[in-house]
This record gives sequence, structure tokens and C-alpha cells, in this order.
Amino acid sequence: MAIYRNPVGSQLTTEPNRPDQMEKSNAVSAHFPEILSELATEVKHGLAKTPKRLSSRFFYDDEGSRLFEEIMHLPEYYLTRSEYEILETHKDELLRVFSAGDRPFELIELGAGDGLKTKVLLGHFWSEKANFTYAPVDISRAAVDKLADDIRKKWPQMEIQPQHDDYFNAIERLSNRSPTRQDRPRLVVLFLGSNIGNFSPAEAADFFGKISQSLQPGDLVLTGFDLQKHPAVIHAAYNDRQGLTKAFNLNLLRRINRELEANFDLSAFDHYETYNPETGEARSYIVSQKEQTVLIGNLNQRVHFDYGEIIHTEISRKFTRAGIEQLAQQAGFKLSHWLTDCKHYFADVIFRK
Repeated sequence: MAIYRNPVGSQLTTEPNRPDQMEKSNAVSAHFPEILSELATEVKHGLAKTPKRLSSRFFYDDEGSRLFEEIMHLPEYYLTRSEYEILETHKDELLRVFSAGDRPFELIELGAGDGLKTKVLLGHFWSEKANFTYAPVDISRAAVDKLADDIRKKWPQMEIQPQHDDYFNAIERLSNRSPTRQDRPRLVVLFLGSNIGNFSPAEAADFFGKISQSLQPGDLVLTGFDLQKHPAVIHAAYNDRQGLTKAFNLNLLRRINRELEANFDLSAFDHYETYNPETGEARSYIVSQKEQTVLIGNLNQRVHFDYGEIIHTEISRKFTRAGIEQLAQQAGFKLSHWLTDCKHYFADVIFRK
């Protein structure tokens, strides 16, 4: 038996694994065996640690992506609105920078999701007859396929090359396919949202360093950073009253149940969030509400939880301008443009190679 929770956490139902769910799991395995293997490795080692931990990278199966899209529209979740404002306000300036010298450019967006904010730029670039192509990259096949369909319906002639992949494979492919001719399109890597906040300082430097190695002088990265601000504003963004953030975290356990044949009882776990203004880190945890043992069937692994024991799932780091400039320098970039919303909650910055 598996436990399934309404996405907003309002009601529990129990039902056996249905054939369509098994087919979906098998389809995921066929399309993405390396990710499933990484999930198994993460679960095997992460749940054996003290404290237990699982990477937020594995939040984003199709259901996780759907839940996150809902979270982005919550009133407490200021990040999406703030960045949307930045892109809407500065879309002319961004086009001038991307197309400087009348050079065609290729937008390669890592973690494209539903493309809500990116469509602000795409629509403007298209109306201004800019010479560009768009390559959205997302680990969720459903998300990237839906985005591609939406764009083709709205702008049938726009050149779009959707990629179902994770960030690091996309970076590797970018490196392998980039021509060295001086007249090639300028590459503009989009890494919107606050995804970089999920990385440790070393991981963030390594991530941008890999991108930098794939680019040539004159190429650009447009990336988002959630800025440090009043702690209450940040804390509320990760503790919504509707329970979507809780459902988003617990969906990771549901995914492990489905893909690794585990028997997590989602009703026996809760979500807890904390923010430390001294370190600028918001941390997410899954908390065991009782003493219990969970079986991970595919790993033949039993995991014991004490009452109140946690699984650390995510760090969301908040940044200062000085820290962002240091990160750019470490990765071999120069911070060339700094754009913020009216409340200075969020910044979109351009790194130039």
C-alpha cells in the first residue's frame, strides 16, 4: 500500500499502486535512468547520514514541478513577482545588451519550468524582430513539453529547441556544441529564479565556473539572486498558510515510494522551515512525527526515525551585492549589470565572459 496526499495536504487517502502509476514509473526509468540511479544513491547514502539529508534537486518530478508552479503564485512568495517586475521594467535594456553589435543570440534557459517570466522577454524580443533562438532546459519532461507547446501556439514562427535534461548535462552539451567561429550567435544563458540559492558557496562557484568554461568572450549569463531583507518576509515565503510548501517537500517522499518502492507514510511526517539572518540561509526539513521504520524496497534498506528526527532537504541562501560580485569573479565573469525590483527584494544580474 502507498499513501497519497491531496497536494494541499487537506485529506489523506490510501490506495494500492495502480497499473498506470507503475507504467509512469517505468516510463521515467526508460527516459531518465541516470536520474533514477542518482536518486537511489542519494536515498541510500543521504538517509544513512546523521542528520539525514536529501538533495532538493530531486523535488522536481512532474508533481513537484506542478506544485512549485502553484507556490510561485502564492501571495507570500514574493520572489516570482519581484523578478517578473525586473524583467518587465528592463526588457528594452536586456535586448540592447543581448543583441549588442546587431549580433544574433541564443537564449539557453536552465530550469525553464513554465516559462512565466521568460515569456516577458520572448514576447518583447519577438515584437522587436530580434534575431534569436530559444532553448529551454528542464528536468521535467512535462514542464518543458508544455512550455514548448505554449510558445509554439503563441509565436508559431519562433525558433525553439526544447531540451529534457538537467542543468549539468545541458552545460556539458553546451560546451560540446559551441562553435569557435567569431561570427557565431552570442550565447546568453538564463538561470532565472533563485535556484543558485540552493547551492553551497563552493557549488555555486563550481556551477558558474563550468558555465564560464563553456562560453567565449562576449557571451552572457542572466541570473537571479534573492537578496537579504527583513527575516519575517523571507520566513513567510517558505511557510505558506495554504500548505503548498509542505506538500512540495513531502512529495519527495511520495516520489521515493513510487520510484524506489518505499513505504513512507506521508501522514507521519511534517515540514519545518527556519531562516537565520546571520548566515542568510533558509533551511527546509522534513520531520518525523513519531518513532518509525521505513523500508526502501529497491535498496533493501530499512531506515529508522526517532520522534522529531529530521531530514534536511534544502538550503535557500540569500545574497548581498558584495557576495554576488565575489561569486562572479571566482567563476571568471564580470558583473556588468545590476537590476532590482522596486523593493530591492531581488536582483537579476548579468555576468559577462
